[in-house]
Amino acid sequence: MRRLPVVLRRGRRVPRRGPNLGVAHELPIDGVLDLHTFRPADVKDLVPTYLAECRKRDILHVRIIHGKGTGALRETVHAILKRTAGVVSFGLAPPNAGGWGATVVELEGKPGGRSGAVQPTPQSR
Repeated sequence: MRRLPVVLRRGRRVPRRGPNLGVAHELPIDGVLDLHTFRPADVKDLVPTYLAECRKRDILHVRIIHGKGTGALRETVHAILKRTAGVVSFGLAPPNAGGWGATVVELEGKPGGRSGAVQPTPQSR
């Protein structure tokens, strides 16, 4: 399994000015992105990058776990998905795949490409 290098900031002591200093972590590209370990500020760059890497690997059904909470992170993820090229559809996951704590995404792919996995509850784009 290939992994995506991701640079994350360390806690709250990162300088507000200057280069984005951080620690590199490897993130598996397996069609499931769990956002619990990421800062909300990192999500805006992480989600489109992760989806692009999934498309390169012909992973066309992706589950993004954002948690239930207040819904702010879910709304951020949905806003990102609305403007991300290559996203065919997305919606809340079925109850057996996380319900409203996760979003499933269908990506564009080549004809005859891989399909399957969890089907999204339709949501208009």
